[in-house]
Amino acid sequence: MLAFDELASAAHPYPPKDKPPNTSMNPMIKLQIGARIGSYKIQRFLARGGFAFTYLAEDKDGRKVCLKVGDVAGGGRYVTRGLEITSERSEDWLSPDETPAEAIFLSRDGVRIDFLDLHEVDELLRREGTLMEGTEHANIVRLRDWVEHEGRPVLVYDYIQGKTLREKIRGLEGIRLNWFLSIVRCLQKLKSEGRFLYHGDLKPENILVKPSGSVVMIDPALRGMQGVITTTPHYNPLLLQDTKADVTGIGVMLYEILTGTLPFDDVPWQYAGSEVGGEVERLSLSYFLSYPPPRELNPNTPEALERIVYKCLIVPEYDLKDLEEDLVNFLRKG
Repeated sequence: MLAFDELASAAHPYPPKDKPPNTSMNPMIKLQIGARIGSYKIQRFLARGGFAFTYLAEDKDGRKVCLKVGDVAGGGRYVTRGLEITSERSEDWLSPDETPAEAIFLSRDGVRIDFLDLHEVDELLRREGTLMEGTEHANIVRLRDWVEHEGRPVLVYDYIQGKTLREKIRGLEGIRLNWFLSIVRCLQKLKSEGRFLYHGDLKPENILVKPSGSVVMIDPALRGMQGVITTTPHYNPLLLQDTKADVTGIGVMLYEILTGTLPFDDVPWQYAGSEVGGEVERLSLSYFLSYPPPRELNPNTPEALERIVYKCLIVPEYDLKDLEEDLVNFLRKG
């Protein structure tokens, strides 16, 4: 295995420039320690994202599980940010270096980021349950159960002990390229089985690193009703809905690990899928041809790794199989 933490620096994604209105969840939705949902007993709060909260719980046999419960409204812009970067977890806010998914509405008139109400959040969770049922691989979290609580869906996942890749980056811990190779191989295997075609929201918050060193993906992008998708534009800037979204997400993460920043600050997601092709759209999309190469920001970046990042971000036909081959070759030579 090749550790390349010596090539990396602390990486903090750009937080939103504006602070949206506070739409924190109804206090009745918060789960108390000792409360029961079905046969599951709440142990403690784990984390929150743009649309849901997760809790550590135990089943009737004392086995640890993770419960995923929807917020009363959702969307990354509408999540309150803390003042300082921290690993502390709260039901009311996120660390400012974390990037929750957005609710993105696609239509003929263009693309907009908005928020989802309670019913839309619940619809997404039900769709997630349908997607994850029967999806099994060592590198993706397993859905164990699916229950209703006060008329709302609660997804029951395996509890994965470990740290998110975001926490590993924040703590300047060793990052291993073979983690990304495992993810690429997992995604190809799942796609070949025909149930899980792509993840669509790969980012440091959605990759868990277990104490054993293996990695597990969580929280795939979802497609809701009326042209809604959930993804994170900084890691899927063209709002792709295929495996190229995963290739791009990995390329952005590698760039972030190497340079301590993201390749695209003002991402042109609002023109994703646009058929107009006007001057504004072309100029906006040109950002993808003008990001600073990693070696300009980190001279220790290997040239071969810089080429991998370039192909992930720029070359449309560069797919998971190509990425796997390049990662294998790089790791062998390293």
